[in-house]
Amino acid sequence: MKEFRRVFEYVWPQWPRIIVVVVSAMMIAAMLSASFMTIIPLLTVMVSNEGLPSWMDRKGCDVYYGLELQIREAPTGGEPGTPAAVCLEVTDVRRGSLAARAGFQSRDLIVDVNGIASRGGEPSPTSLLQAMASPQGPVLRVKIQRFERTASGEHTIELATPLNEAAIQTLKSSPFQRLERQAKFALVDAGAWAVGFLPREQTSRGKIIAVIALMGVVTATTAVRCVAKFYQDYLGQKIVQVAINNLREDVFDHMMRMPMAAFTGERPSDTISRIVRDTTTMGSGIQVLLGKALREPMNALFMMAAAVWLNWQLTLVFLGGAPFVVVLLGTFGSRMKKATKRSLAASSQMLAKLQEVVTGLRVVKIYNQHAYERAVFKQINNSLLRQLLRMSKVDAASQPVLEILGMLAGSGAIVLGMAWVSENKVDGSEFLALLALLGASAEAVRKTSDIWNRMQQANGASERVFAVLDQPVEKERADAVTMPPAQGNVEFRNVSFTYPKSQRPTLRNVSLSIKAGLNVAIVGPNGAGKTTLVSLIPRLFDADSGDIFIDGWNIRDVTLASLRDQIGMVTQDILTFNDTIAANIAYGRPGATQDEVIAAAKRAFAHEFIMQTPSGYDTIIGEHSAGLSGGQLQRIIIARAILKNPAILIFDEATSQVDAGGETKIHEAVEEIMRGRTTFMIAHRFSTVVAADVIVVMHDGQIIAQGRHDELIRTCPVYQALYETQLVKA
Repeated sequence: MKEFRRVFEYVWPQWPRIIVVVVSAMMIAAMLSASFMTIIPLLTVMVSNEGLPSWMDRKGCDVYYGLELQIREAPTGGEPGTPAAVCLEVTDVRRGSLAARAGFQSRDLIVDVNGIASRGGEPSPTSLLQAMASPQGPVLRVKIQRFERTASGEHTIELATPLNEAAIQTLKSSPFQRLERQAKFALVDAGAWAVGFLPREQTSRGKIIAVIALMGVVTATTAVRCVAKFYQDYLGQKIVQVAINNLREDVFDHMMRMPMAAFTGERPSDTISRIVRDTTTMGSGIQVLLGKALREPMNALFMMAAAVWLNWQLTLVFLGGAPFVVVLLGTFGSRMKKATKRSLAASSQMLAKLQEVVTGLRVVKIYNQHAYERAVFKQINNSLLRQLLRMSKVDAASQPVLEILGMLAGSGAIVLGMAWVSENKVDGSEFLALLALLGASAEAVRKTSDIWNRMQQANGASERVFAVLDQPVEKERADAVTMPPAQGNVEFRNVSFTYPKSQRPTLRNVSLSIKAGLNVAIVGPNGAGKTTLVSLIPRLFDADSGDIFIDGWNIRDVTLASLRDQIGMVTQDILTFNDTIAANIAYGRPGATQDEVIAAAKRAFAHEFIMQTPSGYDTIIGEHSAGLSGGQLQRIIIARAILKNPAILIFDEATSQVDAGGETKIHEAVEEIMRGRTTFMIAHRFSTVVAADVIVVMHDGQIIAQGRHDELIRTCPVYQALYETQLVKA
């Protein structure tokens, strides 16, 4: 997960939203747990004869004193030794509690508290509970009946209350236990205050009022939970979208600043896939982390805490399968990561093949290669299918395995719990609430079964995306200076260059000196190094050894921006952008006026056909080139170079796609703009080569001759062969 953690550099700046998301997740979990906890009072009201206030009083006695009480239903008889008919029976005394210190024992019968009986008649169980749960002083005088084999009769016990600070301080407890006790006291106090508005008598009307109140609590907690869920989901999405938006911008910016050598041998579709698809996969991982991965474990944690509060022993039995869950999630996640990386690579291959076939569909049809391309695509598609099926298998297996483990753990807890209920060790309504809490926590854990798989998918995508960001950018010296406007003197001194992943050097010890204003034609067989040589001038590539100078400035000592401001380039590849014709011409000078754009177009003989397009200079050059031919697009690109007005011009077979009629006009325009500028031309047309001031002949990465046409045709065999076989006589 190392690479995926790096994406949080884009998430942390949004920390206020993250805080709201976390708090919302806690609110959702707390409200959900509170809704489940209402099962206990709801069952108490609907099933038993005990009212909600009396149930709350019993809970208060349990929390305050460590006494578990139940209403004693004994036959009356009045004979000596017969238990009182109206009383509370002690079912359990928690060890180390205030009640245990006072001397209470299981099966003691509480018949009076603070002399209630002496003030008129026999006290009711609800009044006894209320007196104990709402003490008015530091000590309660509790009269009990105890019936044992050795001794029977009535006893009076002095019981310290929560108001007795000295007695509370003597209880042996750790700091955590003290904090837990204070929290329980606060909860009981709040509950007692809330039920104080309900009638204490257990009549049909009282039951209805209690149920309405409980449903109101459930409705309120549900409303709060839904509002919190809205904020968690919405802000989580906002965090993801902003983070991925910034990440894409950084990757795009970094990609543009990478040296051209980094893209040698790489498919453009792979880089595009990393910026578009892989960042989306990363965003899905962040969304899961801020959504389900935060909410569901929080739900499970809160409900498990409530379950521990009800009965920690049964909860511990239920948690017995947790270690197995951790091991299985780790195994599934590892397999998911491997399958994800392979599927992303296969998807990139498919994108490359689709782009290749759609672009070259005319060639596919002409050469009847439909069957071949279909077979290749099928192979790539099946490879992607295999990886997706592996991911689906891992994803599909995780939930059933977790459900089986959860069922085994839950079955153990149910069997043990039923045994304890039958032995009156656990209250029936509390056991049902415990089952509901454990079931809900198990469901929350089940929903997290695919989280680790999603995280591994995002991690696999992160590795591919950050592999781009980890690539070095074009080097520029810290002390690089801004190059002044150049005259155009260019010198190569012992320059050698080898492409990455290539064993054979492309340029070997090249030296060449060109004075400003000269027109240089570079000729040679394919692979001689012509394009590589001119690409070193604007530092699209950096020479492995040797130096290049412009007007005496070493191009490594000046800033890239100021260097490239001096150079214009027109290549054989038609490169236009999805924008207006005017914007394409002004690409090198965004601040150019409309008149300057039109003037450049006229000099490139493009104005006439531009005005024939539907919107003139505002016509959008889209994927279908606005109906313009290759030659017309090439003239727009030449107009772009003219408008930039550079000191050095590079034409890499710039007229290769211009029609014969257009070439005559372009030739005239090029001759005009070459005046006073240094021009390097890689051309195959005889007329262009012959008109050059200097012809440079290259072969096998070296300059083997240079001079005028008349001289080279007599003295250079390589030039003679090129003239006879490759140079087009036009």
